[in-house]
Amino acid sequence: MRACIVYFSRAGENYLDGEVKSLESGNTKVLAEMIRKFSGLPTFELEPLESYPVDYEEATQKAQRERMRDQSVPYKKTAICLRDFEGIILGYPNWWGSFPQIIKTFLLEADMAGKWIYPFCTHEGSGFGSSLSELQQLCPTATIKDGFTVRGFRVCKAEPAVKNWLTAIEQWEDLSENTSNR
Repeated sequence: MRACIVYFSRAGENYLDGEVKSLESGNTKVLAEMIRKFSGLPTFELEPLESYPVDYEEATQKAQRERMRDQSVPYKKTAICLRDFEGIILGYPNWWGSFPQIIKTFLLEADMAGKWIYPFCTHEGSGFGSSLSELQQLCPTATIKDGFTVRGFRVCKAEPAVKNWLTAIEQWEDLSENTSNR
């Protein structure tokens, strides 16, 4: 396989379409599972060692403190070996205008030299924010490719958009030897 999916998501209370609602699975996880379903790529979830609060306000305050302090967020190690892949499809929610600090921690620990990154992001109106330029700064020797964003409250209806995005990126990359899931 040339690619894998790596993502971070948070369940619990989330802001969706102007309201705080409780989610069993975070929006980014739902989107990552759709991408896996249509691509057949191996998927790895980044899970923080210390879980975020279920309460939306508490979680966003914690995320803001982490960002303001440029804090490293340790995560449970996964079986991923990035040497086995030429690139990753990287997913995250937009928190405070960019990716969560756990994504930054992962990228700083990973050797992304010469790899390509297709980012995908869930948000409630701010798209990628500054995350694409921050990805390029963190991974200057990687190639940041065309990304994909979905508003959180629309993620359950995103299958056609996910299929279109995967079809478009496969025009440039042979992501997997196993494309029989399409």
